[in-house]
Amino acid sequence: MDHPLPVPDALVRPWRTAAYVAVAVAGVELLLLLVIGGGKLTGFVADRIQLAAHEQVLAPQSQKQAQARSVTRKPAAVVVAKRSRAKTVVLVLNGNGRTGAAAAAASRVQARGYKIGAVTNAPRQVSRSIVMYKPGFAGEGKRLGTDLGVRLVTPLDGMRAGQLGRAHVVFILGP
Repeated sequence: MDHPLPVPDALVRPWRTAAYVAVAVAGVELLLLLVIGGGKLTGFVADRIQLAAHEQVLAPQSQKQAQARSVTRKPAAVVVAKRSRAKTVVLVLNGNGRTGAAAAAASRVQARGYKIGAVTNAPRQVSRSIVMYKPGFAGEGKRLGTDLGVRLVTPLDGMRAGQLGRAHVVFILGP
């Protein structure tokens, strides 16, 4: 015969089981996080140890090799201008697009003692001032770059020597 259960026994208590399952899942997750984090930490520490060993063991050897190489190198040839400023002809090109900038630059160049070949616009705009020189005029180009405070001094690039006319050096004015 069926009869109803007393009230305290009628309630099923699943919260204990759920609590045990939640604790077990959290424990497994914690264990996984420790394993993954420990692996990353171990890799990081191993990389740092290897780098420190490399610096202490191999760096003195590479310094010795660098010193040996620097001793055997020949000193760079010093480029000297063969022509005076008065005999060096400069082509001044406006590479920044501002009206009258090339004329102002040409007067600066002329004030330094150079002859001006022509003053015109550059075929395209440049991001910084450039001094270029014809073959055989590296010394004059470097001297002009020093006189004007232009750091980029290079052999003729993007122009033919015939396009320069009688100029030996080209000054392209940037922004």
